[in-house]
Amino acid sequence: MFRAMDSATDSPAPPAITSFVALGDSFTEGMSDLLPDGSYRGWADLLAARLAARTDGFRYANLAVRGKLIRQIAEEQVEPAAAMGADLVTLVGGLNDVLRPKCDMGRVCGLLEESVARLAPECRHLVLMRSPGRRGPVLERYRARMEHLFDFIDDLADRHGALVVDLYGCEALGDPRMWDDDRLHLTAEGHERVAEAVWQRLGHEAEADWHAALPPAVLPGWYARRVADLRFTRRHLLPWIGRRLTGRSSGDGLTPKRPDLAPLDPAVDRGRYPAPDLAPLACEDTP
Repeated sequence: MFRAMDSATDSPAPPAITSFVALGDSFTEGMSDLLPDGSYRGWADLLAARLAARTDGFRYANLAVRGKLIRQIAEEQVEPAAAMGADLVTLVGGLNDVLRPKCDMGRVCGLLEESVARLAPECRHLVLMRSPGRRGPVLERYRARMEHLFDFIDDLADRHGALVVDLYGCEALGDPRMWDDDRLHLTAEGHERVAEAVWQRLGHEAEADWHAALPPAVLPGWYARRVADLRFTRRHLLPWIGRRLTGRSSGDGLTPKRPDLAPLDPAVDRGRYPAPDLAPLACEDTP
């Protein structure tokens, strides 16, 4: 469960962050944290709302677009983000490359290094992540590549003075119940935990235990698992295969949801990115 925590009052407040730019793919865009209007919220929006509540004139941009490979992030997002000169920049990318059948890890790491070298001098805080992984056959198939990527990210952070948030090491975030039925994107609770993890890594007092384990799972019956597998294949796996065969991406034709470093609009954004309910959240059992 995602538990609220008692606040301490004797630790100094971290420096104020007045601006935040998020770079990446669907994870940072916010899939599958769906809002009633059909758009996505996600951990970056939740973190921005928390930071805005502490700082007058706070500004936020989110350049992430679903389906982007690290080459596209480097070519399309890094330079605009560097030019914004924000206090905080988050960069999460490379996992879409790693999860493809063929992946040039040297190229992926090289593009990450170029991106970090460009961004680090232009911001006060650069945050990188060891991305979460859903426990199951996909994770096991690509575990070696993922851990290679994450080891390189740790090294990059050491060399460029960046912060790393280790989501991969969080047992709770690997629980299949934290993942949407596409088995690729976190649920709303998963995104709330990521926002809390970054919040704490930036030096803020903990507001919840983002490592907290979920209640014991009750495995659905054989028939329910087969129905879920068929639904996943029809709704998600077959369209994904179709895009791979035709060279298309889920992000083709899409633009970032917040392309400019602009203030959060209290009349609009507080309703879209409310502070999470830190009471224990119910979690359905999934296969």
